[in-house]
Amino acid sequence: MAEALVLPMAVAGALATAGAASFGSASGGRGGWWGRRSGEGMRAEAMAARDAAQQAFYELDSTQREVRLAVETVRAAADGATAQRAAADFEAISGRVDQVTVNYLAALDAHDLDAAELESGAAARARHQLADVKGQLGSAQAELNGFLERLQPVLQHAESQLMRVTPAVEQAKRSLLAATTALEAVRGAGLKADDLAGRLAELAPELGRLNEGAARHGVAATLQRAERVTERADAITADAEHLPERAREIDRRVASLRTRIQALETKAATVEPALSELRRRFSTACWQDLQRVPDQVAETGRAAEQKLTEAARARDEQRWADATGAIGTVRALLDTADGSVVAVNERLRQLNEVQHDPNREVERARFALRDAQRLAMAGRQAPDPRHAAPLDAAVGRLDRAVAELEAAGRHPDYWHFLTELAGVRETAAQVVGMIRGDIGGHR
Repeated sequence: MAEALVLPMAVAGALATAGAASFGSASGGRGGWWGRRSGEGMRAEAMAARDAAQQAFYELDSTQREVRLAVETVRAAADGATAQRAAADFEAISGRVDQVTVNYLAALDAHDLDAAELESGAAARARHQLADVKGQLGSAQAELNGFLERLQPVLQHAESQLMRVTPAVEQAKRSLLAATTALEAVRGAGLKADDLAGRLAELAPELGRLNEGAARHGVAATLQRAERVTERADAITADAEHLPERAREIDRRVASLRTRIQALETKAATVEPALSELRRRFSTACWQDLQRVPDQVAETGRAAEQKLTEAARARDEQRWADATGAIGTVRALLDTADGSVVAVNERLRQLNEVQHDPNREVERARFALRDAQRLAMAGRQAPDPRHAAPLDAAVGRLDRAVAELEAAGRHPDYWHFLTELAGVRETAAQVVGMIRGDIGGHR
């Protein structure tokens, strides 16, 4: 049986040769089945490298868009220097990203990994080039991420500014609408309000710029414009709402001043009798400065009437500022006229009193001096020369005034006497004020 298993060498060789041929045929040539298997593995690796590079490219493209949006946000909201610096840095990085993108696209175009006949060496070269490009894409991605991280503080501030834009612009529009509504209501009440209409019309271009948005004019400028429009529109609204009351107030003032003018005529009638009594009973020095008062009061009254007519006309024409100005002038004229009338009657009263009892005025002046002297000596052995000198001069002035009055005989200058004593009291009051100021300064 053992001998039966032994084959002739020629047959064994033929079988060996046939087996080798069969193996080669089964492998399809180029190393047989092992060679085909090795080539398909390299293709798969190259395709995996292509997919990884493609994913890295998509991530890089997404990050670049995100960073570009961040830079645009900073450019819109940050100050000029910061925005320019961010834009310049991004421009430089984008140039490098664009070059990496070119390299990536070139690597894709250089290799057809889907070709039916792809040599393992070509697949290996494709895998190596795509892996290299993926590394470049990753480096570019890291650079973009680093730039975005450094930009965060500025970006956050810019975003907070941008968040203020829409509410500010909407508030400005609401204020403009309120101003328009208030103006229409005023006009509906029969008031022209041309000045308010003009002020509102001036805001129309500002509204147009607000509608163009922060992208065109910048966040800071848009916020400032919105705040300015809001303030001006609110002021128009307030003025429009107060306009009816303003008109009523002007009407009240015109009526009140007309009554005052009529009252002035009554008061003016007392001036001439008072002057006549002054001339008859007192020396010329006591009344000569009042000689023109009747004419002055009459002239002032006429001027007040004319100005009041102008105020009423301005009110009817709804020239509110002119009406208010004319009313102020009328009031000042009437105050002057009233003061002149009072001055004549008060002069007569004072002269009557001093003629009846000169000692009363003397005692008033001496009391004021004694009060100042006591205060000057409080806590002192001797008065301060700054206080003593004016008080001594005032004592001398009082004594001279009394002596002159006593020496005047039948027609004394009572007005000069009263003026001198008033001066004495004023000096005493000044010294008291000086002493109290010194005391307060040392506390």
